[in-house]
Amino acid sequence: MDRAGRTAEGRRRQRVLLAVLGAVAVIAVAVAVVVALRGRDGRGESTGPGTYRGPLAPASRTPDGATVMTRAGVTRPVLEIFEDFQCPVCRAMEHIVGPTIKKLAAEGRVRVVYWPFQLFRGPGSEPLASNSRRAANAALCAPVDRWPAYHDTLYAHQPEEGVAGFEPAQLVAWGRETGITDAGFAACVERMQKAAQVDVMTRYATRTRKVDATPTVFLNGRALDLQAQLLDAGALERAVLDAGRG
Repeated sequence: MDRAGRTAEGRRRQRVLLAVLGAVAVIAVAVAVVVALRGRDGRGESTGPGTYRGPLAPASRTPDGATVMTRAGVTRPVLEIFEDFQCPVCRAMEHIVGPTIKKLAAEGRVRVVYWPFQLFRGPGSEPLASNSRRAANAALCAPVDRWPAYHDTLYAHQPEEGVAGFEPAQLVAWGRETGITDAGFAACVERMQKAAQVDVMTRYATRTRKVDATPTVFLNGRALDLQAQLLDAGALERAVLDAGRG
């Protein structure tokens, strides 16, 4: 190999190394957050996403199952959140930036669209796959006016990876705790009545939008960076406000 070839090969290896180191750094940050959340109460139990006690934007559900939180008349910027309730990094993101997202939506600064779907699939991914599917189904069963509270409750009770959880009886009980009194909710959860819609949303996420990891968040169609924006409330708020000025 001549000198030019060696130089090009060296640059290629450097780019690969930097990419690997960047990915490792992102994973390390997310893992640290998840560990902190699980250990905060001293017993390794889930402590739930960050607390937001301010007003909420009205929520509505689209025919394809997405949940929209926005004030009337707000069409842009659009923040789309593709999430799986069994995903630990989704839980970490919700803890860190969830309150900021809710605040911005309530202030009319952003239109938020939540796309819960089943990332974990296939017989080799149990019990994650079944956990994921039951939770996504239950979230779609929840009346839309209670969906924000139920959404946060699912993350608060997220089972550890490798542990079966999100059992139907639990999902129904958590619904009652968040004020869901609809008599059809329990039947919807127990009979997996929204399973077909979960499948539709999963195909949309993975095939149409090419989502292959969670959380994946798009701001006006552009994917946001996990470490730099989705795990940094200030950076996320700046990105949303900048997008609103554009």
